[in-house]
Amino acid sequence: MTRKIDKVNQSASHNTAAEEDVLDLVHTVMHQYRSQQYQVLRGGPHDITHMESKVLSFFARHPGATQSRLAEHSGRDKAQLARLVKGLRARELLAGEADPADRRNLRLALTSDGHVVLRTLRQQARRLAAQAVAGMTPAQQRELMTLLRKVRENLSHGEP
Repeated sequence: MTRKIDKVNQSASHNTAAEEDVLDLVHTVMHQYRSQQYQVLRGGPHDITHMESKVLSFFARHPGATQSRLAEHSGRDKAQLARLVKGLRARELLAGEADPADRRNLRLALTSDGHVVLRTLRQQARRLAAQAVAGMTPAQQRELMTLLRKVRENLSHGEP
């Protein structure tokens, strides 16, 4: 009996497949990391998304900043950010106060619950970072960082 070979899903060259595999692996690693990072909050009162954590982190670093400043900093769509901020305020992770100089602007800051959520995520991130490099020597960790920086640099130059 002869074995059929699927040529439709094979790359034209082995190098192209290997190049694509690198980014697939990076994507898979980041998916695993994010899934495990946010798993620590699942089932609790503050199950949040990656983007929500980014918003919380911004206001932790810039307490009293406005939603407009968040939009400038992140480059994200203002409507998307408005929905995120509204949801975080409704869940009492962010609080807002009218700006005394311009009452149309809202100054936003983390609530105590917001700080707890962010602290929990940061602790989980440290645990996962240690787990991710377990069994690697310091030299291997440095080499991995060097290689990933090179990938980032290559991608930052746009089209080859």
